[in-house]
Amino acid sequence: MKKKYIYTNKRHSNRAVMSTILGILSNASLTAVIYLSYQSGGDIPAGYGMTGFLAVIFSLIGLVLGVVTARDREYYRLFPWLGILLNLISLSVLVLIIYLATYM
Repeated sequence: MKKKYIYTNKRHSNRAVMSTILGILSNASLTAVIYLSYQSGGDIPAGYGMTGFLAVIFSLIGLVLGVVTARDREYYRLFPWLGILLNLISLSVLVLIIYLATYM
């Protein structure tokens, strides 16, 4: 039985993992805020808005970290692209919420 070895210097970037974690945190907090505001019938405290603002900050930082790491060829591509995807989803949900709040 032959053993196959893969010789590579690639590894996962800490910045890319942090980008993915920030995307998960941002999406989880937005999901919680949307659910809680739906349960209260739209009567929401100011803390929910602050949570949305922090989700924007997390998403922007995570997006930058993901893009910077995705451009570097010495790292694997899984976590940078996963971080970019999660942060873009979070930012698009926030843009949709702001659009609906403004024009509805």
